[in-house]
Amino acid sequence: MVELFRSTDPVLVMTVEALLGAADIDVFVLDSYVSAMEGSIGAFPRRVMVLADELDDARTLLIEAGLGKELGTL
Repeated sequence: MVELFRSTDPVLVMTVEALLGAADIDVFVLDSYVSAMEGSIGAFPRRVMVLADELDDARTLLIEAGLGKELGTL
């Protein structure tokens, strides 16, 4: 798996998970538990991971959904 992007915004992460899931792109979010343990102060971003061979499709989907600026957070 490779990192698609990272964010401290849990709503954005859930939105991206839903978009990718609807497009049958495997997605896994790392660091969710760390973010929850730190008290939601936003110190630890969640990393959104996809399979390497689905990275281009995932990026295209986010750009088409108007979330392309989030890809610059890597």
